[in-house]
Amino acid sequence: METSAETAASPGVRMEEERAKLIVVKPEPFNAETPPEALAQAQTPTASFYVRSNHSEPELPSATHRVAVEGAVEAPFTLELAELARGPLRSLTVTLECAGNGRTSMSPLPEGEPWMQGALGTAIWKGVPLAEVLTRVRLRPEVVEVLVEGADGQGSKRFARSLPVSKALHPDTLLALEMNGAPLTRAHGAPVRLIVPGWYGMASVKWVNRIEALTRPFEGYYQRERYVYDSRDGRAPEPVTRMRVKSQISSPAEGERVAPGRVVVQGMAWSGERRVVQVEVAVDGGESWQPATLLETPRPSAWVRWAFTWEDAAPGRHTLRARATDEAGETQPELAPWNRLGYGNNAVQVRVVDVG
Repeated sequence: METSAETAASPGVRMEEERAKLIVVKPEPFNAETPPEALAQAQTPTASFYVRSNHSEPELPSATHRVAVEGAVEAPFTLELAELARGPLRSLTVTLECAGNGRTSMSPLPEGEPWMQGALGTAIWKGVPLAEVLTRVRLRPEVVEVLVEGADGQGSKRFARSLPVSKALHPDTLLALEMNGAPLTRAHGAPVRLIVPGWYGMASVKWVNRIEALTRPFEGYYQRERYVYDSRDGRAPEPVTRMRVKSQISSPAEGERVAPGRVVVQGMAWSGERRVVQVEVAVDGGESWQPATLLETPRPSAWVRWAFTWEDAAPGRHTLRARATDEAGETQPELAPWNRLGYGNNAVQVRVVDVG
């Protein structure tokens, strides 16, 4: 019987083949950006989807992995993945963006991994609403947050984040088992990860191994020391949560040469839990903003594609800019508020193209 090359390849070989499609930011722990050509697609292929890891990737066999569900609950239990896979299952299209995406364009340069604009992707995630599990254990009335812990890291640096009860119980907050129609890969949190639509990627904890109901706010390292807005202006740091309104040009590419005349500018825009209602484009580097066309019905938690026809593009070098506005009236700023760790940069981006 013939065996396909993909099936015959070892997991290590397949991992290297997948990682060859990414733009490596740091080899260990592995961090990499989605390549521009993949960002131009409505759905980001799994092999090209950005990877953010704070620690080395754990290897968790699906057949034996268990998730403890405990804390301030009436009926704690240990969840087997086979039981979780029996549902009820939901599929959601969700955009994930690393909180540090765009860090390199902030000034002065903040601490952290040097992400440009590729720590971003949209995939179809399938899993069980976290609310189904929490309903089974019966949260006590005094619960204020739900902690989700991953299997990566050690001791106080074990990766863990908490959610307010309302977000944990939202029907779109998933314990995901699949990504783009296939089981999760190790790099993306196999065998089970949290998906928190509308929030920056750090909330979507990978390699989930424990869920705990808390009666007081979580004070862990990745909740109070990292993934916080720390402006050093005397105010207490605030945990990073919802993604800010943002847009990005996918075509033409940076530095691309295009023919004079009519040029179609395309991209995507998103705004966390809100819908994007408008995208505008400026082609002269100034303030002459013109409306773009949204190519699909906007929805919360996923990007919307857009297009703009640039008429009569003249020879020379031009700067293109795009900005999005969401249903709450929030519009991208010219400069995002600076913070020590470089999170939430949603400033209007500049794309330079040559016409001629």
